[in-house]
Amino acid sequence: MKKERNSDCCDSVEKNIVLISKIYQSFEALEETLGKLKLEEPLFITYVAKKSFADTIFNAIKKNNTQRRNAKLRH
Repeated sequence: MKKERNSDCCDSVEKNIVLISKIYQSFEALEETLGKLKLEEPLFITYVAKKSFADTIFNAIKKNNTQRRNAKLRH
């Protein structure tokens, strides 16, 4: 039962990683295109959005890790 739960969790994590990677690659492609078109303002906005996205992801990971650590300490 526990092994099945871990497998489901790993599948979910893998799917999330793939999705996050695709979103990040889309930001990269958009930045590249805007740079080639020399559209500075949209390029800057895209850069800020990409940075905000990354910050949000890393903050969620930190929060999740803290919650897991605290849960382990309680048990």
